[in-house]
Amino acid sequence: MPRRYDTVFIDADDTLFDYPRAEERAFSRTCVRFGLSDTPELRAAYRRINREQWKLLERGGTDQATLRVERFRLLFEETGDRLDPAAVGGAYVEELSQGADLLPGAREICGYLAERYLLAIVTNGLADVQRSRLALSGLGDLVAALVISEEAGTSKPDPRIFEYACGRVGRTDRGRMLMVGDSLESDIRGGTAFGIDTCWYNPRGMENPTELRPTYEIRYLAELRSIL
Repeated sequence: MPRRYDTVFIDADDTLFDYPRAEERAFSRTCVRFGLSDTPELRAAYRRINREQWKLLERGGTDQATLRVERFRLLFEETGDRLDPAAVGGAYVEELSQGADLLPGAREICGYLAERYLLAIVTNGLADVQRSRLALSGLGDLVAALVISEEAGTSKPDPRIFEYACGRVGRTDRGRMLMVGDSLESDIRGGTAFGIDTCWYNPRGMENPTELRPTYEIRYLAELRSIL
């Protein structure tokens, strides 16, 4: 019996990569470089502003080049620190690009999928950060393509990023594609809008407050073996 799918798109941060750990390390090192007091309050303010900027990006209200600087400009506007947000933003991106820690089971499931399907990462992120992290992670040889929103010119949940991904990997049959990711609003909404099946990676067992209905829901990456 032929396999139902032949192409698997998978998210990067919080699906394969431990983004909070990479972010924490990068923020700490950036604070040291610029003499900032790395306090819980400063971290909380940065996370809030950063989250708002990425949501704005997903709605098409900003771009990656602006986001790199704006999140620190807004942070320093709140704190009163007289630092160059472009310089701090650049240093932060350098530090973040070294954060290649994988989530439990990520390497194993990528190896499993790569042997059976065309596997591509589709991520909302900064190109220099994501390409560096993929290379450092050792997953590079397992994925057919790394599709990054900054290079695609559009971000999940815009279905055009999946059109771009299909062009990159040379596949067109949407009935044989699956999108796997942790975010209902970007991964699942984006895949649904493009007309492909979706798998919500929900390790914390969170409630789904949206109208979205993923094709599958899993708590552990290894559960993909029972689907694929």
